[in-house]
Amino acid sequence: MLIKMRKAMSGEKGFTLIELMIVVAIIGILAAIAIPNFLRYQLKSKTAEAKTNMGGIKVSEESYRAEYDAYLQCLQSPAIAPTSRKAGWVPSAGFNAIGFAPAGDVYYRYEVAVVADGTGVNTIMAIGAFADLDGDATNGEFVYATDVGSLTNTPGAGPATTNRMIQDTAIGAF
Repeated sequence: MLIKMRKAMSGEKGFTLIELMIVVAIIGILAAIAIPNFLRYQLKSKTAEAKTNMGGIKVSEESYRAEYDAYLQCLQSPAIAPTSRKAGWVPSAGFNAIGFAPAGDVYYRYEVAVVADGTGVNTIMAIGAFADLDGDATNGEFVYATDVGSLTNTPGAGPATTNRMIQDTAIGAF
């Protein structure tokens, strides 16, 4: 009887230390691959704010133009450049006049530049959005322009190359 008990005791079930260390190593490798991808997807999702707000600014500017026959210049808002943290929206007089205000704080800084046509009326507009979400001193930039050929400067962002389309002018930068 004693021999049977000793045989039963020596056949204990469980994981060896080596098996546990292999599992920990596999989890560490998976985490090393997944975490940078997750952070990149998180930054990409924050760029949706710029595209959405630029669409809202465009609609507000078009409404303003329908009423007053000209676009309105809007100085940079918020005045302090946002970083990886949201900044409070403090609109310039131009944004108040066109009736644009985002819902809550923002990651990006927005600006509208206008150019007058030959008659002196502001009929050409460019909207820029830029921020340094990843803190690498390189801005992520988006731009929308009504007439690329007539613009010499795009607000806060790189040059637009296509009319009436929101463009990422700093591809790969956040």
